[in-house]
Amino acid sequence: MAAKRRIRITHRDSGTLLAEGPVGWGITPFEGAYYISRKYLVTDRIKPNFLPGLCPYKFLYVWLDLRIADKRIKNIGWLYWLPNPIFPFIWFRVALPQHHSELLVEEV
Repeated sequence: MAAKRRIRITHRDSGTLLAEGPVGWGITPFEGAYYISRKYLVTDRIKPNFLPGLCPYKFLYVWLDLRIADKRIKNIGWLYWLPNPIFPFIWFRVALPQHHSELLVEEV
């Protein structure tokens, strides 16, 4: 039986671990982002900045900032507050982009 793939997401400059977990229901890749279940989000430094956004088919979200020490990385992720019911894997999950200059994404 093959080992289950796991994803680890770290802030490059500080080395702060943001998320780690199995690919699938825990961390779901979708449209260039990872949607992370709260169970696998290992930091409390990702906070909403209340800047809203709207996706025509995934609906209403807010942008998230990463706050590390004196540094604030704006709009590093997003969270759907009013998600489309046909996409349960995005419901109330932190989304981080698969490719971002501030993030290191590793398959472990």
